[in-house]
Parts: sequence; C-alpha cells; structure tokens
Amino acid sequence: MASNKKRRKMFISVLPGEQVEVVLTQDGRVEEYYLEMVHQSKTKSNIYKGKIHNIDAALQAAFISYGAPKNGFLQVDEVHPEYYQPGTKRRKGSKYPPLQEALKPGQEVLVQVVKDPTGSKGAFLTTYLSLPGRYIVLTPGREQLGISRKIEDPKERERLKSIFEELKVPEGLGLIVRTVSEGQSKTTLGRDLQFLKRLWKEVRKKGVEASTPSLIYEEKDLAFRAVRDYFTQDVSEIWVDHEETAKMVKETVTLLYPRRTKMVKQHTDFEQTLFERFNIENQLVQIFRREVNLPSGGQLCFDQTEALMAVDINSGKIGGKKNFKEMALRTNLEAAEEIPRQLRLRDVGGQVVIDFIEMKDRSHIQQVEKTVRAAIKGDKARTDVGRISKFGLMELIRQRLGTSALSLSMEPCPSCKGVGIRRNLEWQAIQTLKEMYRQLRRKQCPSPFEYCASPELVTYILNHKRDMIHRFEEEFSKDIFLVSADAPLNR
Repeated sequence: MASNKKRRKMFISVLPGEQVEVVLTQDGRVEEYYLEMVHQSKTKSNIYKGKIHNIDAALQAAFISYGAPKNGFLQVDEVHPEYYQPGTKRRKGSKYPPLQEALKPGQEVLVQVVKDPTGSKGAFLTTYLSLPGRYIVLTPGREQLGISRKIEDPKERERLKSIFEELKVPEGLGLIVRTVSEGQSKTTLGRDLQFLKRLWKEVRKKGVEASTPSLIYEEKDLAFRAVRDYFTQDVSEIWVDHEETAKMVKETVTLLYPRRTKMVKQHTDFEQTLFERFNIENQLVQIFRREVNLPSGGQLCFDQTEALMAVDINSGKIGGKKNFKEMALRTNLEAAEEIPRQLRLRDVGGQVVIDFIEMKDRSHIQQVEKTVRAAIKGDKARTDVGRISKFGLMELIRQRLGTSALSLSMEPCPSCKGVGIRRNLEWQAIQTLKEMYRQLRRKQCPSPFEYCASPELVTYILNHKRDMIHRFEEEFSKDIFLVSADAPLNR
C-alpha cells in the first residue's frame, strides 16, 4: 500500500491571468481534476457584507444584496441566531422561528458563499462562516470540535482532541480538524490555529468598518488551494509549468515539509505541454465525452437530465448464454470502479442512477455493490449509496464540491440548443423555402432577393432544391441569392 502512495503526483498548469488547472494522479492515472477560469470568477467561500433585500415567508428564505448581479439565497437554517431580532421566539414544534419575524429587510449580515450562482439562480449563502487553514477549519459562532471521519484510528482521534483542548480555543470559536492533521505535532497545529485566529480578527474588524455591500474575505486562487487542500504526505512530486507559481508552491511546501522542497519541479520543456509530457491530456479528454470505454469492451454512457445523472452500462463484447454471467459480472465490476472516478472528475452533484447489466446471482450483486462503496470511499464529497434494485438500478446522492470543469468549459450546441439532436437538413430546407416563399409574396420584397442560411444548409438547398429556387425566380421575376452565414439557422 505504501509503495502505491509514493506514486501519487500533483500537476499544476497555469495560463497567467486566464486559467489554472490542477491534476492529481495515482500511478499515472488521473484521479482528480480541478479547473478555474478567471473570466468566470469563483466566489465560493468568499465572505461579503450584505443587506437583506426581502424575505419570502413561503420559502422561509431571505434574499441578500451582497454586490453580485443577482441577490443571494439564504435559507432559515443557514441564519445564525445572533442575527435574530430581539424577542424572537421559536414556534412550538419548530426548530427555527419564522424568518419574517427573526430578520427584517435592510438588516446587515455577514454571509459566505456556499454555492456559486448557476444559470438563473443566485448564490447559495450562509451566515455560519468558516475559514480554512492547512490543518484545521475555523468555525466562528459554532463552539464545536469536529475531527475528520477519514481519520479512523481511535488513538489518533483522541490525541488530536486532547491537543486542541490544551490549546484552549477562545469562546465563540469552533474547529474542524482536517484529514492532513493526522500525525502532526502540537506546535504545527497550534501555529495554524494562531494564523486563523488572526485572520478571523481581521475579517470581523473589516465586517464592522466596511460599507454595504462589500467583499470582506476572498478565497485564494486554485494554485494556492491545491497545495493547501490536496497536497498530502503521499504526494511524491509536484510539477508546475509557470515560474512564479512554482516559486509560490515551493515556499508553501517549505513551510509544511522543510525536508521535501526538492519534490517541487518546474516543467520547462516547451516542445510539449506539461499534460502531454505525462500522458494526462488524453485522459482529460474522456471527462468531456458522453461515452467512456471499459477494459473488457463495455462502455459507460453519461446523460445529464434536469433531475439526475443517468449512467448506462453497455455490454460491449458480451455474447452467448454460457459466458454471459461471467462477462456481465466483469463488466459491472469494471463499471463499479470507473463510475465513482468519473463522478469525481466531472464533479457530478445530486442524484445519480446507474443501470447495471442484469445479474441474477445475489452474490454477484453484493460484489458489485461492495466495489462501488469501496471505490467511492476516497471521494471528498459526501455520498449516500443505495442498493441495486430488482430492476438492476442503483441510486446514489453526491455532494457537488464546486463548479465542475464541464460547466466551466462547455456550452449548449447552437444547432440543437443542448437537446443532443436537431432537425434534419431536409426539414430545415423545406422550412427555409417556406419562409422565402412568404417573403417573396410581400409587396415590398426587394429585387434581387437575398436569403441568409448556414453554409451547410445553403449547400443542401443548392444540391437538392435548386429546381424550387428556379421556380420562385420565374414566378416572382426576381433573381434569388442564397448567402452563407456563420450562425446556423435557428428553426
């Protein structure tokens, strides 16, 4: 196990002022991929001083004006009691008071972005703030001491608990101990706590003095967060293709692991990209494809709907009754290992439904279920996995960690408008001729008559409907010209 961990590597590719990409590999295989594009500025984890614009009693939510084009959304369970109006009381049988009584329009609040704005929806906000450090997360207003569930050793959990009890966290502050704290000394952990306490003091002071709305605390860029959040002891090398970023990474690593500074390496061979050099580029291409091939010849198909992500498993080379059971099991097991990896890489959030190849043997079903759970264990996102139903379907719910690379870099096809299919050229040609016929019959129709359409459609009409164009010219005594336009015909 230890030898495998030594083969874990981190790659940071930077286009200054435009984009940062971070890849983590295990034995050369891409396991995690993060993308940040500057023009699509990320606001998640930023803290703002905002003002309550209005309160929706039916939704039990407040809409907050915090400086973004769209107001943020603040649910009743994300409102800290310190913001309640004096004399606010909970209703019998309810955990929270009516929001319209607890808050008032115009009231100032410090809010943190939990989820970036998407589409027509504003950002999801909370007043329960958190400030992440290398080893701990500071949670002002929540006097808690939480330890990462991934630290499983009871003795280590007890050791960490006693350390923070000795460090005496000030009243009104809570802590969440991160996984990377495992094995760290009291001095190291205490240093991280002191840094976060100073940071919170600055945030609180600025929150009082700043005007409304304003940015109070801005989360670091992806290159810095990658080292802070994803660099662990099992990472043996960090490769960076940008000089300034490489220096920043080296300085950070020096603070964390003074004896491991040589692990930070700069890519300077510009005959090829960093990702091409380490065979990462070809693997990243798969993230953006609908289909993913499996070793035995099967295939995964990912289809995003409004409500869920559907994953279908195609059997590929399976044939014949004799070996169907064995091949079905093998393909399903390969899918059970690959699907959690793809969900991580694509950062799929919400409900996922997986349609496995039919299995009759209960032991085979349990084997596939066990494989899914084992493969999903390393996911940083919270995931709830169900069992395979009698119809061969498995449901799971996954927390979306951020803005996925797909949503940042993809857009709906202008031809099909995102549905995946479009009207065929014959139908488009007929509709074009119908519209031309309508315009030609107008009293003020110009001569000669020009009509714009996509290059593909113009070629089709000239090859298959030229006689119709000639008939129009004779009937209306006009010269007709079809003009190619870059934009496809939107019909």
